[in-house]
Amino acid sequence: MAQAALTIDLGAICNNWRALDALSDRSCETAAVLKADAYGCGAERVGPALARAGCRSFFVALAEEGAALRVALGPTPEIYVLSGLMPGDAALVREAALTPVLNSMAQIRDFKATLAGRSCAVQLDSGMNRLGLEPAELASVLADLALLRPKLVISHLACSDAPQDPMNAAQRAAFKAMASALPGIRRSLAATGGVLLGPSFHYEMTRPGVGLFGGRPFDAAQPVLRLSLPVIQIRSLSPGEAVGYGAAWRAPQSARIATLSAGYADGLIRAMGDRLCVYAGAIACPLVGRVSMDLLTADVTALDRPPATLDILCPAQSIDALAAAAGTIGYEILTSLGSRYTRHYKGGEGR
Repeated sequence: MAQAALTIDLGAICNNWRALDALSDRSCETAAVLKADAYGCGAERVGPALARAGCRSFFVALAEEGAALRVALGPTPEIYVLSGLMPGDAALVREAALTPVLNSMAQIRDFKATLAGRSCAVQLDSGMNRLGLEPAELASVLADLALLRPKLVISHLACSDAPQDPMNAAQRAAFKAMASALPGIRRSLAATGGVLLGPSFHYEMTRPGVGLFGGRPFDAAQPVLRLSLPVIQIRSLSPGEAVGYGAAWRAPQSARIATLSAGYADGLIRAMGDRLCVYAGAIACPLVGRVSMDLLTADVTALDRPPATLDILCPAQSIDALAAAAGTIGYEILTSLGSRYTRHYKGGEGR
């Protein structure tokens, strides 16, 4: 079989959620962000596992994602839609019992006209200038919000992965001041990075995302993914022979080169080049040559026997290591993992 195998450890995801939950006190609920198909890990499997572990609230980016997650979760958990109420979403929001996070005065008007009496939340712009109401806008719609009775008010930190950045404290102060106009409504400011900033950022709900899946800035996370790549062929090279497009790598000495079944079409970004290894157990085998659409090449001279597969994601090499080699972030690696992988799940609630 030429398909690479992606193993997703649901137990590790649940344990990461528990570990993040333990960083806030009991009065603070820990939700889970499962947008982009649970960061590429499969929301229909991850969502129910987290629900069994005790998670009661979930966030997605789109109403369509929310409707699919509702099928997987059943009627009880709260599902918030971060894009709010977009044109044409009202029927889907109603049918799937979703909670749109209203981001603008126009969305508040549309919700009042089409879904008044149903569940909603509201987002405030505390300084990121991306989504949410600014202070003057909030003041102008307070009467409408009093009628709609949103159950949650949120904002989002721009620099939470840099704990010393003064933007964090500035946004916290802005959020606190704006949310004071909505007394009695639960507040949420912290995603994964905000959870790690400490209790003053937690309020009544946190909403970790990437940290559940082993990504920075949650460096204490358990590894979630193993990506095993089949070896298609191994060939012996003489000193000076080239490998791959552009003859970008030449063997400095005699070498054995394995060709692996995966490439940039599978989310292994071309820019990572030959700055990574693949692993046979604990033995590192350097990638050589360029990443192509369907193939990678690795120097397996150090191995005693020909491997059937080699791991590019494993405890020895994280999503953030791949991201650093490609000049990007772990989020992009996670959400780019390709559809050609055979996916296997293990674990459930964790321990």
